[in-house]
Amino acid sequence: MSTLTRNIARSQETRTRRRPVRPGKIILHLALAACAALMALPFLWMMFSSFKPLDEIFRQPPTFLPEAWTTGGYETAFAGADFVRGFWNSTYIAVTVTVVSLLTSTMAAYAFARIDFRGSKHLFMVFLATMMIPAQLTIIPLYIIMGWLGWIDTPLSLIMPASLFSAFGVFLMRQYIKGIPRELEEAAELDGASRFRVFTTMILPLLRTPLTALGIFTFLGQWNNFFGPLIFLNSDANFTLPLLVNQFKGQYGADWTSLMSATTLVAAPLLIIFAVAQRQIVDGIALSGSKS
Repeated sequence: MSTLTRNIARSQETRTRRRPVRPGKIILHLALAACAALMALPFLWMMFSSFKPLDEIFRQPPTFLPEAWTTGGYETAFAGADFVRGFWNSTYIAVTVTVVSLLTSTMAAYAFARIDFRGSKHLFMVFLATMMIPAQLTIIPLYIIMGWLGWIDTPLSLIMPASLFSAFGVFLMRQYIKGIPRELEEAAELDGASRFRVFTTMILPLLRTPLTALGIFTFLGQWNNFFGPLIFLNSDANFTLPLLVNQFKGQYGADWTSLMSATTLVAAPLLIIFAVAQRQIVDGIALSGSKS
């Protein structure tokens, strides 16, 4: 056997050799698994209860899985509220806010990270300071402005304020852009590329991971938004899913099977999105947070 063959075999043996399992890691993983199970338990209880008859929900001792599966709760939910229109309203608002917010946040982040102008650092600090102001403090002047524009009881009252200004999105994207080597942009500028072309052809493709994470966070925040629609929307035809569930709760407060079915309809899309894109969420936050 030649020396090269022996080295290859030795390296393969080293890679395949199992590392000793530390007892501390086993305890840590067991603790994390227990916490994950506790966090998932309320949703699983809600989902399984949506398929139980009403008398089985209050049975003592309680049962986790339904003994008699039924879809009556979902039939009552769709008959008692226009969830199809609510799904459309929530999806339309959440997708629009997400797309516009990604565009505005990325452009503002690029300006703060790459364009040196007078007072940029102070302006960015003021920009970040707005994250400390509760939304409840600005809702009255915002409502007055929406009234002047004639946007009360329209999707624009929710889309425009949320999509045009996102301090969290600008901060997240700026952290990642600052980690991109400037040499790439300087080489493109030497070849005659404009700043806009550098941004669209070089910076944006490198921001795919943090853009995915930010897009998911923005979408989830708008999907779960209850305070904004409660203030600005008045017509049932414009209600989003959180408002519909709140209205449904007032009409079917004693029908727990139907309430569980309605809340499952609202929560299920979010869990599907998180299950599909959880790697992008973790990678986006880890990469963006590691930039200085």
